[in-house]
Amino acid sequence: MKQGFSPRRRLLLGLLGAGGALACGWAALPPRQRLHAAFSDPSAQSVALNGWVQIAPDGQIIVMVHRTEMGQGIHTGLAMLVAEELEVSLSQVRVQHAPPDPIYANLTAVVDMLPFHPDDDSLSRRLTDWLMLKTAREIGLQLTGGSSGIRDAWQGLREAGALARSVLVQAASERWKVAADVCSARDGRVWYQQQSFSYAELAQDAAKQQVSTVQLKPASAFRLIGKPQQRLDAFAKSHAQTTFGIDVRLPGMLFAAIRMPERFGQQLASMDAEAIRQRPGIRAVVDVSADVGHGGYPGVAVVAESYWQARQAADALPVVWRGGDANLSSEKIRTQLEQALTPAAAHVYHYQGDARGVLVNPEGRRILKAEYSAPFLAHAAMEPVSFTAHLHGDRLELWGATQVPTVVYQLAQHLTGLPVQNIVLHELPAGGAFGRRLEADMVRQVIAIAKTVKGLPVQLIWSRSDDMQHDMYRPAAIARFHAALNEDGTIAAWENLSASASIAHQFTQRLLGLPGMGPDKSTAEGEYDLCYQIRNQQIAHAIVHSDVPVGYWRSVGHSHNAFFKECFMDELAHTAGVDPVVFRLRHLKAGSRHEAVLKRLGDGLDKAPVSQAWGIALHACFGAVVAMAALVSVQDGQIRVHRIRVVADCGLVVNPNLVEQQLESGVIFGLSAALSGEISIQGGRVQQSNFHDYPVLRMNEIPRIETVLMQGGDVPQGVGEISVPPVAPAVANAVAALTGRRLRKLPLRLHSVD
Repeated sequence: MKQGFSPRRRLLLGLLGAGGALACGWAALPPRQRLHAAFSDPSAQSVALNGWVQIAPDGQIIVMVHRTEMGQGIHTGLAMLVAEELEVSLSQVRVQHAPPDPIYANLTAVVDMLPFHPDDDSLSRRLTDWLMLKTAREIGLQLTGGSSGIRDAWQGLREAGALARSVLVQAASERWKVAADVCSARDGRVWYQQQSFSYAELAQDAAKQQVSTVQLKPASAFRLIGKPQQRLDAFAKSHAQTTFGIDVRLPGMLFAAIRMPERFGQQLASMDAEAIRQRPGIRAVVDVSADVGHGGYPGVAVVAESYWQARQAADALPVVWRGGDANLSSEKIRTQLEQALTPAAAHVYHYQGDARGVLVNPEGRRILKAEYSAPFLAHAAMEPVSFTAHLHGDRLELWGATQVPTVVYQLAQHLTGLPVQNIVLHELPAGGAFGRRLEADMVRQVIAIAKTVKGLPVQLIWSRSDDMQHDMYRPAAIARFHAALNEDGTIAAWENLSASASIAHQFTQRLLGLPGMGPDKSTAEGEYDLCYQIRNQQIAHAIVHSDVPVGYWRSVGHSHNAFFKECFMDELAHTAGVDPVVFRLRHLKAGSRHEAVLKRLGDGLDKAPVSQAWGIALHACFGAVVAMAALVSVQDGQIRVHRIRVVADCGLVVNPNLVEQQLESGVIFGLSAALSGEISIQGGRVQQSNFHDYPVLRMNEIPRIETVLMQGGDVPQGVGEISVPPVAPAVANAVAALTGRRLRKLPLRLHSVD
């Protein structure tokens, strides 16, 4: 039986993983350590025990956090890992953003980008994973995304806490002149019999200690991990004490509003700055089109003493744009995607057996074909795009939320010529992001403005329509399925061909200046990595160039590919005349996490009330497995979702409170997109401009959400995005069960049936 990548591709990946590295001898070198940072902060009063843990004079533990807080509670989760090993309560910990240093790189998210099948355990895969891991350590990219925050930090932050505990114990044992193994750490103190020293008392001596090995606590000894903990930011956020990027206020600060092209691909032809210079408060008009190759749109910014003055003047500024495709439309893009749905244009991500042979000669098997599509989507975070910059003397300060601080530092260096030590990034929490702040277009713009008004801080704020119409969108996608059913109702062959733009190709060009090339895992994730046991299968994807800028959106390719795949599974179950849960179980490996999660979901479903129906979906992503059921009715031609039941296996659960919150958040986010999310394009421009025509769920529309957490291993898996993908297929399958009508297009509308 054939399985996996083609021999040619496997060879290429193998050469990448072995030959390229061995050729220069670099691969033989040990990987870089991740405990001790190269930075120093002479102004800090705290004592650093390693690159992650500091002890303040008041005994507070300062944990250097290297991921952006976007509402997901990551700062609390990271702090818990250190607090657990350091034997302190969470109330004794405060967090501080990490500086730009390679030890804070996100290794997991980088390795996750490799397009290997989950079942592939080949030598070439292991070599390539290893090489990518080493490369990621060298690059040192700090990044928040890919549901990787806790996964990536699980080992490293616990080791940092354990190391800090070890050197504190060692310092105390030397004071008492006893062996370290008769001392113990507990509640922020080191104890020997009835004597104790606080961590603050020991910090200076502990920083001088050398410990070669550290001992991590066994799971049986955990006091924090696995138990509900209150968020560190809960009080501040609930009492309006949290400063987000848009809240920054500095002495003498100016405000900037932006005008960007009306159509995709347009450039600035001319502007009449004199027409608005006499308006009250106007301080400057700045062309921010330079260096647009480093990300984002060209444009003109108006700087004024208040945002309202800047916004009004920017709207009134006479601007002429040139270029762009006035014929670009959603319909045209769909046609391009459909035309690309050919085997010749597609890259095969996974195959085994002979799916094409079975489908060409079905030998009496039942055949089913279907086509699905999904539109562009905006991120639509509650906090619009904003950033603040202050260029004074030879120093640049930046305030804002970013998911890629490393890129921000590099971009600031490029645009100003300043060394990194003269650049300070004050990282702030984001009022939502969902992938939008993986981009640095707003940073490029605000630095260009700050260079013009040098000496004064300036805050750039995009309006809601700026944000909605100049996003980096979730790609539009289309997928065709072709399957054959055996007489016993099992799937004999499965063929899946899809098409969309490549986020990775555009992203590497925008942020890194590198040409996009090769396969992009995110285009086919959720399709090629099937959890279902099908003897003959082939999954391929065609990348189609897009004039519409696309970017990473919460759960990325899984967000639409789960809809395609799980709806088609339901259609096959219906054709086979088998209950959807039973049908899926027949195609799952016995004893697998997928089987356990789906069984738990099925066992917990009660009978649907009259005029309502359950729909289900099963999906695996970011190391987690989620089964979901949606209870749906149709009222006055509108789909109404009453209940959502979620069963998740996301590995070891660090903080059940945070996990449940994120599962609920993902359901709401995914349901908004499933029922009404759509960015449509006519005349080369986005038609939507605000929440009136790009609606998100209101409180009265949110269903009752029930979550069940299953322990599925001894390490954490992804959480933040995992409940988004199953929402749309669960709802669509419920509608089909209730009405008999198959909705194969997103968003789900009863007047749009294929």
